[in-house]
Amino acid sequence: MSELRERHWAVISERGCEAVGLDYQQAARLMRKLKDERLGGLCVVSDTAARHLAPAEPVTREKSSAKISPAR
Repeated sequence: MSELRERHWAVISERGCEAVGLDYQQAARLMRKLKDERLGGLCVVSDTAARHLAPAEPVTREKSSAKISPAR
């Protein structure tokens, strides 16, 4: 269980790597938020795995009213 509290989790989506350096609860919350925004391909992975993906492109206002910080 302690591994889930370590800040080495990331969230990826169809756009790429959304965020890194999260604990598992933070990653799960971000995934729910992105799911509510109808973003697909969501998954919690380790930071190591996420480094193989490009950072997600920032959301433009035309696509969504919510701003999501790019990974890294």
